[in-house]
Amino acid sequence: MRIGIPKEIKTHEYRVAATPSCVAAYVKAGHRVLVERGAGQGAGYRDEQYLQAGATLADGPNEVFADSQMMVKVKEPLPPEYPLFRSGQILYTYLHLAADRDATCALLDAGVSAVAYETIQLEDGSLPLLIPMSEIAGRLSVQEGAKYLEKPFGGRGVLLGGVPGVARGDVAIVGGGVVGTNAAKMAVGLGARVTMLDTSHARLRQLDDLFGVAVQTLLSTEANLQRALAQADLVVGAVLVPGAAAPKLLKRVDLAHMKEGALLVDVSVDQGGMAETTRPTTHREPTFEVDGVLHYCVANMPGAVPRTSTQALTGTTLSYGLQLANLGLEQALAANPALRRGLNTRDGKITCQPVAEALGMTAQLAEI
Repeated sequence: MRIGIPKEIKTHEYRVAATPSCVAAYVKAGHRVLVERGAGQGAGYRDEQYLQAGATLADGPNEVFADSQMMVKVKEPLPPEYPLFRSGQILYTYLHLAADRDATCALLDAGVSAVAYETIQLEDGSLPLLIPMSEIAGRLSVQEGAKYLEKPFGGRGVLLGGVPGVARGDVAIVGGGVVGTNAAKMAVGLGARVTMLDTSHARLRQLDDLFGVAVQTLLSTEANLQRALAQADLVVGAVLVPGAAAPKLLKRVDLAHMKEGALLVDVSVDQGGMAETTRPTTHREPTFEVDGVLHYCVANMPGAVPRTSTQALTGTTLSYGLQLANLGLEQALAANPALRRGLNTRDGKITCQPVAEALGMTAQLAEI
């Protein structure tokens, strides 16, 4: 199979979809890999390393898209890339289509078979290709949150860990999954007072066993959420419904009950965000203020640490990519139910129920 690795064009996105060692694995399996010049530079990989791994270098995205049967990316396609797709081409990347009608329509119109990292799901319900970026985003949420709570960045001027004789900062984490757990690890490590909310009693018990008295766990009811929001200096939005839009748990009216200069880091922004006031931002302009509350809603948070993120991501995406390349789309989907759940669009139809429901396009569903 001819595999294309383009340079990511999202603002301040430095990750790359394949390291030189990944390219070598594809080449060893008998595939041809076309890498756009400079694609790995932001993550610290030189063009020469890709050449040594057996790749062919391309001078621009047009050549990569035109000559590749399968495009392997990191982030969802953006408008300049829409016209480059063609019918029958495989796209293997993060998509988050439930919050992106334009990209969805572009893929449907082009007849692309799009396999989304974030909806590849194992029998136990886990999302193996989402986990590594969720781990990074969760840890970054507190790292970035601590920075943007500083007064020069518009925050309350609170040091999360406090100092002797001064109260520590309060962190409220909404969602006890991978993102929330990793956010809690960082917040506890900084010495903050941490409250975690989740709708699952079983998950709250696991979190209580993991963190003990270092974290207060609360059932995510409206009353508990309101109290946690009012107390928090930093709120981390870490809710996820696989493939679907994130539930809007934080209404605009709730901002009035939060502290002046408090910070919301909405990691759920890729799926539309957990707050009504969330809108995607970039690393260039990461924050905005609504009703006295600072919002950090960067839609590609792991792109800020591209070396770590690229290695973590490609360590999990390569095996599924090799299955698609070695077997072809039809046989790979038939052989691997997890991959089959990852298919979002095909032959001009949506094949992922949560995406279709989020976009009001259920009638276009097709059986796989």
